[in-house]
Amino acid sequence: MSQPAPAVVDVAPAHRFDNARLDAYLTASIPGFGAGMVVKQFQGGASNPTFLLAADGGDKLYVLRKKPPGALLASAHQVDREYRIMKALGQTDVPVPVMRWLCEDPEVIGTSFYVMDYLPGRVFRNATLPDLTPPERTAVYDELNATLAKLHRVDFEAVGLSDFGRHGSYFERQVSRWIKQYRGAETDHIPEMEALIERLPNMIPPDDSVTIAHGDYRLENVMFHPTEPRLIAVLDWELSTIGHPFADIAYNCFLWRSESQAWGSLVGVDFKATGIPTEAEYVAAYCRRTGRDSIPDWNFYMAFGIFRLASISQGVYRRILGGNLAMEREAINGTPRLAWQALEVLEGRL
Repeated sequence: MSQPAPAVVDVAPAHRFDNARLDAYLTASIPGFGAGMVVKQFQGGASNPTFLLAADGGDKLYVLRKKPPGALLASAHQVDREYRIMKALGQTDVPVPVMRWLCEDPEVIGTSFYVMDYLPGRVFRNATLPDLTPPERTAVYDELNATLAKLHRVDFEAVGLSDFGRHGSYFERQVSRWIKQYRGAETDHIPEMEALIERLPNMIPPDDSVTIAHGDYRLENVMFHPTEPRLIAVLDWELSTIGHPFADIAYNCFLWRSESQAWGSLVGVDFKATGIPTEAEYVAAYCRRTGRDSIPDWNFYMAFGIFRLASISQGVYRRILGGNLAMEREAINGTPRLAWQALEVLEGRL
């Protein structure tokens, strides 16, 4: 019996490739790939376009992730890194999909890509989880928290990732990187971004912990079991590296401060009634799981996470203007508001 397929659309014109060539390539590369491949595209995806591959009448489902078309910012959209880290984590207790194939030959479909097994499950776009009961909401957020703690406990050298990123000085490098990324996509003068660019490099805390850092860890980037509040896969690893655990937990906690329903927001939630933990409770649970009493300099870590999101937002805005996104989206730049919020948090006013 065929698996239930997710909501997909026809492949966007800007992302089309030679289906027959891909079919022949994967049939030769992946044992038992299946016959009669059909390609659909997952709607959305401001970063790496993602496709559903169905073979054998839908009995075999795979997911393909590729680089987007057009001119790309330096060090962005590295699908080979996504593949490598998920392949390595397959031997740990961090849940990830089964990796099937990495192709770095642009002659096949025009860009590098990888293929992994399709997992049926739920991705929660609304952070308030309106369709769940309070106990289920509590369980979902506890799973999200526990899985991040698992990731940060992984011995990255033991799983072959010792060269996946530089060890130490993470925030020095990241602040520099996201300044560069912002400059590469800049379209307008944003005073708050300029203030952050000036201040953040001089406020980096002394803690230099080193772990795997997911880079974009949040509710929307994980998958839960179809019916149980159990996390079955962490997705969207393109920003992952050997980094600092506080970058992940602070970025994860932006949900409690985000004003964007599209990104996810817990602003104004009645935590006691809904079963969703407060930001403080969530951070305390993470600290218990990772053997810490607290996280000093929380405002810096939170402000950095928002600043990075502002830089990413600027890149997305630039790509919208260039017509390189799969979905239709009004060209409104969210960077100024995010930059204002980051500066307010950094200065302890928000």
